[in-house]
Amino acid sequence: MQLTDQTWLVIPLYNEGKVVREVLTDVRKTFPNIICVDDGSSDNSAQEALAAGVHVAVHPINLGQGAALQTGFDYVLKNTDAKYVVTFDADGQHRVEDALAMLDTAERDDLGFVFGSRFLEGKAETGTFKKIVLKTAAFVTRMRTGERLTDAHNGLRTIRRDALENVQITQNRMAHASEIVYQLFATGLKWREMPVHIIYTDYSRSKGQSLLNSINILVELIMK
Repeated sequence: MQLTDQTWLVIPLYNEGKVVREVLTDVRKTFPNIICVDDGSSDNSAQEALAAGVHVAVHPINLGQGAALQTGFDYVLKNTDAKYVVTFDADGQHRVEDALAMLDTAERDDLGFVFGSRFLEGKAETGTFKKIVLKTAAFVTRMRTGERLTDAHNGLRTIRRDALENVQITQNRMAHASEIVYQLFATGLKWREMPVHIIYTDYSRSKGQSLLNSINILVELIMK
C-alpha cells in the first residue's frame, strides 16, 4: 500500500467556493483521502467540495479554524485506520509536493510530526504585520517549550496517528495553531521542521489578516 493511501488530508473550509473545487481536484491526484470541514460558510463551499469528490463535514455555524481541524481529526481517528494526517489549506496556498516531501520524511525518519516553515529557505513573501505575528508566535513557542521553531503558525503539518491522538484543540480561533504545537511537543516524539513555499495569489492576499486581527492574535499569543 502506498503511503498516500494511508494518509488523510484535513482541510478547514470557510467561504472558499471560488477556488476550492480546483484546489481539491488537483490535490486528489496525489492524496485520494480528504475530509473537508465546512465551518459555517455562507457561500457554496461545501457543495463545491462535494463536487470535487471529497468527504465533507459541516458546522452549521462558524466556530473557527481550530474547531474545524478538531472535527476533521475526530473524523479520521474514529472512521479510518490512517497512519498520518496532513493539515492543508483550502485556498491553494499550500503545495502538494511540499506535503508529500514532509510525509516521506516522517515515514523515513520515524517522526511523530513535521511542521512546514516558510522561513527556513530565503525570505518569506509575507506582509509586515503578518510577519510580526509569525515571529512573535515562534518566540513565544521557544519561551514556553524550549524548542526552536521558526514558523509556529504554518498550516501545513504532517502528524502521525499516535501524535494526533494527543491533540485536543480548545482554542477555536487563531490561537489554536500554538495550541497544536504545544500539545505535539508534549508527546516527546521526534519531530522536524521543513521548508515549504506558500503560494500567495491576489485571491489569497485579499483574504489575509487585517491589522485589527493581527493585533488580536498577538494579544492571544501573549496572554494564553
